[in-house]
Amino acid sequence: MTRLDASRVVGARAATLATTVVAVLSLVTGVANILTPSQVAGPLTAFVPPAVRAATGFTGTLTGFVLLVAAAGMRRGLRASWFATVALLPITLTQGLLQATQLSVPLVVGTLVAAPSVAFSRGRFERAVSLSQSQLAGGVAVVAVQLYGTAGAFALREQFGSVDTVLDAFYFTLVTASTVGYGDVTPGSQAARLFTMSVVILGTASFGIAVGVLLTPVIESRFAAVLGRMTDADLQLLEDHVVVLGYGDLTEPILTELSETPTTFVVVTPDREAGSRLADRDVDHLVGDPSDEETLRWVNVDSARAVVAATNDDAQDALAVLTARAIAPNCRVVAAATDTENVAKLRRAGADTVVSPASIGGHLLVRSALGAEGMEEVADWVLGEGETRGSPPDPDSLDD
Repeated sequence: MTRLDASRVVGARAATLATTVVAVLSLVTGVANILTPSQVAGPLTAFVPPAVRAATGFTGTLTGFVLLVAAAGMRRGLRASWFATVALLPITLTQGLLQATQLSVPLVVGTLVAAPSVAFSRGRFERAVSLSQSQLAGGVAVVAVQLYGTAGAFALREQFGSVDTVLDAFYFTLVTASTVGYGDVTPGSQAARLFTMSVVILGTASFGIAVGVLLTPVIESRFAAVLGRMTDADLQLLEDHVVVLGYGDLTEPILTELSETPTTFVVVTPDREAGSRLADRDVDHLVGDPSDEETLRWVNVDSARAVVAATNDDAQDALAVLTARAIAPNCRVVAAATDTENVAKLRRAGADTVVSPASIGGHLLVRSALGAEGMEEVADWVLGEGETRGSPPDPDSLDD
């Protein structure tokens, strides 16, 4: 990388990693506080009541789990997950202070360190939560059953043992609908038993449906990873990368060159068979139309370092250049012209640089045949075989 701005340095990956670290620290600290609440004293131990420290141990563990879920959402670039993390970090910091043990010091320090990276990465999380109708229905069903059970148990509280408050009714519904059934709350009448049966049936059905529809995308993403394709999460986190539009003989030298650098790159090809070959080589790719706006947005072309259009079809390249330039006007766009007469057309389409491999190869061959000096060094540098690979030859050795 030759140039990075603040949004690149403090990007989505840094914010996601920082959130994950804080989540793990919150889990570990909370569990340690529960197991050894008074054995590892800290500087604030004398000022925090034992009951508060014990409570923050449990809540800290819960917050850690929620932060892990938020970190998973941030990996997908979800805006809602970023807002959830921003809201949870102050809570995590407070919990770390109230636990008041030496074990909570890393949690406090980690939260303070993570906060700036998360705050400055706001622009990297712009993807809205996209739920299918079945996923929305599953979520609504779970919430509706919980509300139904809470309201019904509270209304029939005189016919239940140990149900006196709304919290008791909520607890009864949760353990009943999830089929845990501790037995500490039991129905005392026929009406209460019938109501409990309805909660069990509706609760198990709604939980089963919700789990199924919510886990389906996760399973699909795992299959995509096994098959070598990029998941939605990986695509959303692309930044400062190179987008190669097209795949064929012309793009093989491009991929070879990029593979020898630390630069992240992704190939866009409409050919599924080509995508399979790329998957076998562990090359990140997306099967789609290189000139389609939605496809280019999927590979985050607006955050790309450069775009290389090399589809072996100059007309397709021109459309791809126009689309990329419209989405990312400040991105460097390079095109490979199959026919020399199309060089000017590709420049007019918006390419910053147009290279004609055939023209360059022919030029080098003719100059070499005529005995021009330096041509062998130029060819070696282009192919990466000579000692001058680290620095390009004098451009004056070639005609314009």
